Amino acid sequence: MTLLPDHLVVRVHDLKQTVADFAELGFTILHGGTHADGTTHNALIAFADGSYIELIAFLKEAREHRWWDEQRRTGEGFVDFALLPDSVARAMEATYRRGLFYDGLVPGGRVRPDGTRLEWQIARPTTRDLPFLCGDLTPRFLRVPEGSAREHRNGAAGLASINVAVVDLDKSTARYRALLGDVPVHRATLTGQGVHVATLPIGTTTLVLLSPSGDAHGAAKPDETGNPSALAAELRTHLATRGEGLFGAALRVANASQARALPRRLTHAARLELVTAPSA
Repeated sequence: MTLLPDHLVVRVHDLKQTVADFAELGFTILHGGTHADGTTHNALIAFADGSYIELIAFLKEAREHRWWDEQRRTGEGFVDFALLPDSVARAMEATYRRGLFYDGLVPGGRVRPDGTRLEWQIARPTTRDLPFLCGDLTPRFLRVPEGSAREHRNGAAGLASINVAVVDLDKSTARYRALLGDVPVHRATLTGQGVHVATLPIGTTTLVLLSPSGDAHGAAKPDETGNPSALAAELRTHLATRGEGLFGAALRVANASQARALPRRLTHAARLELVTAPSA
């Protein structure tokens, strides 16, 4: 069972303003429509590799929704990501055989602005470090725009890496191997950063698990200057306020002149950068 990157989810407060801001950054954005339960609406940034970013905003209070931000305590930014299976049911069966349990099958859908109804199925993990699974029941091209919608002025062509903040690197790595199957894992410690890393391939995208090191009291270890590293501190803040899960992402561009970190005032707190990276 092959799993590929499907989409990243950015929760925002004002969808119209967010669309304008991402357009200023050089992205092509399509309005997605309103979800079947009437709780949220979205806009999509689709890439040539078939993945996309979902910009999602709430239309009404929804305390039962997994992405609801009560009183906007955690704010805007990345909240989740999904992988695409050939079949959600078969993917769940495969992960179960490897000792990993997903809840499903959960129906989903939305109505596009042109009136087209889309349907899909979702399976949700029992831990927050893992992605959910999203599989189409209607043709995928109806959900994910094709053609010129996948071309962007800033050169973004697809997901180079997906970065996930985790508490226990060993446990999260084991869960991802149960999810993805027998894939290679590379472990490292970022010198001077106080951050442990594990990388796994998902198609042509690299999954990066990031875990800050610490002392017995959980304080971040200092770098060579004697100060806690900025990355370790940011990871700890993320884990304390948002919990485990999607931390950031890098989008692939062809030219080094296009590579840059995108300003978070325009990405609505999502950690996004454009990088030159091989597509395979």
